[in-house]
Amino acid sequence: MSLPQARGLGVIDGPLLFFGGPYSNLQATLAIKAVAERLAIPPQQVICTGDVVAYCADPEATVALIREWGIEVVMGNCEQSLASDADDCGCGFEQGSTCDLLSGQWYPFARRRLSADARAWMAGLPAALTLEFAGRSLRVVHGGVEQINRFLFQSTAIDVLAAEWDRSGADWVVSGHAGIPFGRAIATGGWLNAGVIGMPANDGSSDGWYMLLQHGATGPQASWHRMRYDATAAAERMAACSLAPAYASALVSGCWPSQDVLPAEEAALCGKPLSVPVMSL
Repeated sequence: MSLPQARGLGVIDGPLLFFGGPYSNLQATLAIKAVAERLAIPPQQVICTGDVVAYCADPEATVALIREWGIEVVMGNCEQSLASDADDCGCGFEQGSTCDLLSGQWYPFARRRLSADARAWMAGLPAALTLEFAGRSLRVVHGGVEQINRFLFQSTAIDVLAAEWDRSGADWVVSGHAGIPFGRAIATGGWLNAGVIGMPANDGSSDGWYMLLQHGATGPQASWHRMRYDATAAAERMAACSLAPAYASALVSGCWPSQDVLPAEEAALCGKPLSVPVMSL
């Protein structure tokens, strides 16, 4: 299935809330919606970087909640695969890796439980979103600018990240997919990974992460925030659905079962508290 074109959102003046990876985690998705409501951020200023459906127990209900909420969503590789009824999630995991082996269970589970209507919605999602905030142009993608399932991390070589940024044609790129939030300045802009809500950031905490873009005292800024929610309830839902315990345990322990897919720098930080500094745009 070919990716749809980017969709423009125009100029947005108010604060923006970004998050990725609901991952079929209904409890986490309810929690991020509550965050937006508490901050009085309307749906048109909330953007999900994709992978609404993945590891957890409530794929159809999570899609329904996201759709009812009315926020903007970028197509993730999971949406791309599920919309076309592909045989795998499209993450591009190395064969035999922990992620590859575990996806052999959760992906068929999600595939069986999604309605035709949910798949049709996924098929219509944009590959990217473009917008302007505080005089800065932004391009929101799932993984890489041209490759939907490209993993980019804080430790990614700066020349690799800069080449991705340069292809974007924007001042700042906002992404998801990799699951661990970070921000890096590049030339006159930079790369911002918003983090995900449906799995922890491999830092020993059950928290999800989201990112805010807002006007600061000295100009626009990006800030990253922890999101606490009932991870135990989400894990219990997975157990009740007989999903493999590895990801359910990760929801509570805060450490991924799939260290083998991480760069050495990120793998070495497993279980260590994460802090992402505020960045000026």
